Amino acid sequence: MKQHPIRPWAVLFWLLAWQGAAMALAAAFPHGELLLASPVSALVRLVSLVGTGAFWAAVGRSAAAILGGFVLSCVLAIALAALSARFRAVGELLAPLVAAVKAVPVVSFIILALVWLDSDSLALFISALMVFPPIYLNVLAGIGAADRQLLEMARVFRVPFRRQLWGIWLPAVLPYFRSAASLALGLCWKAGVAAEVIGLPAGTVGERLYTAKVYFQTPDLFAWTAVIVAVSVAFEHLFLAAVDALVRKVGR
Repeated sequence: MKQHPIRPWAVLFWLLAWQGAAMALAAAFPHGELLLASPVSALVRLVSLVGTGAFWAAVGRSAAAILGGFVLSCVLAIALAALSARFRAVGELLAPLVAAVKAVPVVSFIILALVWLDSDSLALFISALMVFPPIYLNVLAGIGAADRQLLEMARVFRVPFRRQLWGIWLPAVLPYFRSAASLALGLCWKAGVAAEVIGLPAGTVGERLYTAKVYFQTPDLFAWTAVIVAVSVAFEHLFLAAVDALVRKVGR
């Protein structure tokens, strides 16, 4: 089923509901604003944060680690999926590992990784780890969906591998990869920020979230959460637009 688009009226409805809930809590409790900051106070705090250099440094550092993990995992997952499709033993060897990564809670990996890694490398490692299963499995499925008759014809007529890659493999794999990337981009941000909140590397979005929680700075908490959502959505749109352009180019 096709996902419904996000409509402005729906966004406005939930903002008004949020504002109403914040006002109700503020009226019912002496310090109700600590329980739920209003969208107005969160926006005011966000605007003040955007004007500081520390804000952009934190966003840049977190984005570099998390998106670096995403890119690294994509490259590794595609390479291993190709090897698994070519050599059955590789796929059988990786199957338990992929199943374990899918099943084990991300917080368990974060705590275990802190034993081996410093906090500065944690977000990159955890993001890469969470991205690997969906990219690997979907690329493997895309390779399996390639037209076997076309591949046989290419083999008979000795078509160069580069032309096979462009004309057969990429059209089969890219739709699967796009679907996986859309899911994985959300996962990598959730996992990466969670790793920062636990590991507390200095000057990151996760550290700012933890500080806001410790000092009951609820507007800051919502402001930084909005930043995470905005950066994640922006990069997802840019990345998927690039994949869609490649799909159109391959399909010509």
